[in-house]
Amino acid sequence: MAEVDTEVPPLPPRYRFRDLLLGDQTFQNDDRVQVEFYVNENTFKERLKLFFIKNQRSSLRIRLFNFSLKILTCVLYIVRVSLDNPNGKMSLHLQGSFISFSSLLQVTVALISFLETMLITYLSYKGNIWEQIFQISFILEMINTVPFIITIFWHPLRNIFVPVFLNCWLAKGALENMINDFHRAIQRTHSAMFNQVFILICTLLCLVFTGACGIQHLERAGKHLTLFDSFYFCIVTFSTVGYGDVTPQIWPSQLLVVILICVALVVLPLQFEELAYLWMESQKLGGNYSRHRAQTEKHVVLCVSSLKIDLLMDFLNEFYAHPRLQDYYVVILCPTEIDIQVRRILQIPLWSQRVIYLQGSALKDQDLMRAKMDDAEACFILSSRNEVDRTAADHQTILRAWAAKDFAPNCPLYVQILKPENKFHVKFADHVVCEEEFKYAMLALNCVCPATSTLVTLLVHTSRGQEGQLSPEQWQRMYGRCSGNEVYHIRLCDSKFFGEYDGKSFTYASFHAHKKYGVCLIGVKREDNKSILLNPGPRHIMASTDTCYYINITKEENSAFIFKQEEKHSKGLPVPGLYDAPSRLPVHSIIASMGTVAIDLQHPDPPEESSKLALPTENGAGSRRPSIAPVLEIADSSAILPCDLLSDQSEDETNQSDEEGSVGFVKGYPPNSPYIGSSPTLCHLLPQKAPFCCLRLDKGCTHNSFEDAKAYGFKNKLIIVSAEMAGNGLYNFIVPLRAYYRPRKELNPIVLLLDYPPDNHFLEAICCFPMVYFMAGTIDNLDNLLQCGIIYADNLVVVDKESTMSAEEDYMADAKTIVNVQTMFRLFPSLSIITELTHPSNMRFMQFRAKDCYSLALSKLEKIERDKGSNLAFMFRLPFAAGRVFSISMLDTLLYQSFVKDYMIAIARLLLGLDTTPGSGYLCAMKITEEDLWIRTYGRLFQKLCSSSAEIPIGIYRTESHMFSTSEASSSQVSINVEQGEEHHRDRGESWKEKTAHRNSTTSDQSEHPLLRKKSMQWARRLSRKNKPSSRAERISQQRLSLYRRSERQELSELVKNRMKHLGLPTVGYDEMNDHQNTLSYVLINPPPDTMLELNDIVYIIRSDPLAHVPEDSQVGQARSGRHQQDFGTETRDETHL
Repeated sequence: MAEVDTEVPPLPPRYRFRDLLLGDQTFQNDDRVQVEFYVNENTFKERLKLFFIKNQRSSLRIRLFNFSLKILTCVLYIVRVSLDNPNGKMSLHLQGSFISFSSLLQVTVALISFLETMLITYLSYKGNIWEQIFQISFILEMINTVPFIITIFWHPLRNIFVPVFLNCWLAKGALENMINDFHRAIQRTHSAMFNQVFILICTLLCLVFTGACGIQHLERAGKHLTLFDSFYFCIVTFSTVGYGDVTPQIWPSQLLVVILICVALVVLPLQFEELAYLWMESQKLGGNYSRHRAQTEKHVVLCVSSLKIDLLMDFLNEFYAHPRLQDYYVVILCPTEIDIQVRRILQIPLWSQRVIYLQGSALKDQDLMRAKMDDAEACFILSSRNEVDRTAADHQTILRAWAAKDFAPNCPLYVQILKPENKFHVKFADHVVCEEEFKYAMLALNCVCPATSTLVTLLVHTSRGQEGQLSPEQWQRMYGRCSGNEVYHIRLCDSKFFGEYDGKSFTYASFHAHKKYGVCLIGVKREDNKSILLNPGPRHIMASTDTCYYINITKEENSAFIFKQEEKHSKGLPVPGLYDAPSRLPVHSIIASMGTVAIDLQHPDPPEESSKLALPTENGAGSRRPSIAPVLEIADSSAILPCDLLSDQSEDETNQSDEEGSVGFVKGYPPNSPYIGSSPTLCHLLPQKAPFCCLRLDKGCTHNSFEDAKAYGFKNKLIIVSAEMAGNGLYNFIVPLRAYYRPRKELNPIVLLLDYPPDNHFLEAICCFPMVYFMAGTIDNLDNLLQCGIIYADNLVVVDKESTMSAEEDYMADAKTIVNVQTMFRLFPSLSIITELTHPSNMRFMQFRAKDCYSLALSKLEKIERDKGSNLAFMFRLPFAAGRVFSISMLDTLLYQSFVKDYMIAIARLLLGLDTTPGSGYLCAMKITEEDLWIRTYGRLFQKLCSSSAEIPIGIYRTESHMFSTSEASSSQVSINVEQGEEHHRDRGESWKEKTAHRNSTTSDQSEHPLLRKKSMQWARRLSRKNKPSSRAERISQQRLSLYRRSERQELSELVKNRMKHLGLPTVGYDEMNDHQNTLSYVLINPPPDTMLELNDIVYIIRSDPLAHVPEDSQVGQARSGRHQQDFGTETRDETHL
């Protein structure tokens, strides 16, 4: 090769820049060499090998041809043997002609088979000729082909017997190779179980065929058995029946039978052993879901990293609770071996015909093909929340979602993610539920709207409302009946509920549908808009193409309509007034109150407190019973209370006291989100971001010297959040509590009690919110609780810790949390503690009282409901009914319901404040005071809210006094709540007199009647099987127990006060005697219109968006002013933590 020059020679002058770009056709490089690749495959041998062996399709054809030849030889042998029967009636001429033709055909087939065998042997030669020669297939080919070829040249050898029937073994081998080539050609494989069964069947057929043909030939010298008799003998022998009616008579045939039995005793056990091994392995792997079933049946795929019994039962119970899903199959794809408990569940006939377990990975296309992912109706991908590293669990979920999307792009994905910062990786999925987003938003709303977690949990669970209907307790029957309400949807033009309200306002349709049918219309969606609007307000005019979302016991398609007024007209009975209720107004009262309607419309000014419904003043005369303005069909701006929360900014700022340093709040969007994908929400913000040092509650800094919550002098009660670390999901706890629609004077300070101090990224995200602080500490340290201001707190939220979510023993992950909460419950009985648990079954240990017979009765009621098949057996536990305990696993049904109700996730996010759609309302609560009891019933309250402020009520949170076992002693026993009980009894007596003046005690008041209370306690004792005779000794023991409890309470009180004195905190405000042990609370979703309101009822309402009808100029101005006042707007956005 020529030496390479170190310098590039200059181009000739004729080479211009255009020639360099376009090239010169006359210029040729003489040093260019053409290289050919894979020349070794161009030889004759390699081409033959490619055609006969390597190429799947051509080799498949060759093997199919070979298999056909072997089958043909066997068929010719059978025909020839049949024609050799001396008793046959065929003429000798025809018999001789057929034998000659078959002999010629046999020779031709033998020649072709011999040449093919020699060619395959040559192509498969790898250096050892003896290995090729002594193969069984080669020996059989020589035995069946060489004698026929010799007869061509040596005619006397034509009379020799050739065991052509041995070609059946060659056909068996060709068939096995052909199936393997077929699988390679179509890129699909059957299970190993199928292949092994196929081999076993072929082996049995070959043994029977060989024995039948061999015995028939050898018995020619003896009994002259026909081919059928020989076949019959082989079947009887191999089946170990042995009738003995047909037996071989000469020793060669007997020797053949012995050889065949020995071969069968060796070959068949090996085949059966392999089959049993593959069957056991297939049981572990779960088998396959056939393509035929996938095309004729509907199925969904459930992908999980580890399958627990609770997760499986929650999914199956919720999934199959819908009638139209009864014919669906569930294919579970899990990488771990099936658990023993799960195996037992799947063996139940109810599930064994519906659920298929496959062991495999979602990252392997073979396993996805086994599950027939491309034919599935949906794929559910669930995260393992019990993992210690939840981020790693999310990463596995993300990869599974990507793999499923890559394999089956058209299959809908339902993904569950744990941490919000990982949500944008699975944004392509059809439905995504972020656990920490929902968890923190729900816990936050629990602080301002009690029992929001219970409300949402009951809404997303499928129930018929039959729980507790056989209980003698009134509250359990009402609570269980209302728990059956769910969210449904229907088009307006197809609806009987709402079809008559076409062209009417949304508020008018909601009120009259509730009044007439008992359904609660909560939202609507336009045909040209994909966003769901909760309570769009009275200015929204219903159209026939609108989709209505309503709360009811069942959907409209499953409802029957019975018009009571028509029946009463036909029977001559009087028609009821406003409501079919025991407390309906008489006719003359309705007529007398008609004059107040105009007065109500002439005074549209809002009351001083929006949470109270003021009594109408009828021209100063209070002699007539007050009435409620009707709900208008078309919105009238003068009849709706103004609710512009942006217009009071200056007023709120001027009303700020000097104690707060005259620092006002502004409304705007948080400038820095801790993760990508958070929905922007208009919030109360600080005009300037707070320094990080000022966010520390327990340490002073150069800006302030406060070191405890008391020093700050907060006007409202605190909200304390105890968490292990400041995760990005904690941001969703703060945002709903600082949303723009929360009144500024009602904002509660938020204290984050963290085990580990937060990082700067999280502090950067929360420093713009007012009255948000953090402190390093734990709930098992009394000093930390006192420093963070627990005695000034209204709510304490205990978040489940990630480090304790996994335990060696199941259900022990909540042990530390439960014990710590129980300690705080004993130390601070007046504190409302909201606890998150890992396992819902552990909620029975919350606020545990070992000797409370009523709690034990509720435990037995829970077991009864579970035996009946209820999905909400835990709903009667007092902590859950009161909204003081919550488990995120309860919201797994939200993702499952989305398969049938694709709008459930959107509605839940709107209710919890995770999404803020323009024009959509938000969830809030109002308390029924003594000034509001004139409304009397829930239906009249519905009318009052719709007509005055366009708010839609959806439920009631009711608290009742209850006599537990600790209060069952006689009046002579000593109790720590004597004085308080007397005051409470006196207050109840006064309130009872006021209530009986204007309403009957027909519904929930029955629970306060002493006789009914006595009966309920008798029921509790009967269920708990602790009927003890009343005696003097029992009263003495009750007195001693009360004295012991009092001394224990005093010891706890002294302990707390001593620690407060040691920390330099004032002991004023610690009320050791006030507790909530003698009350029970529960949620009533969409109660009937005739439900009587009670004092201190909290009503859940969906308030319309105050920004929906504000002029755009004012919105833009407010937004601009908010941005001008925030001088830290965009400088921190680049620091968003991924």
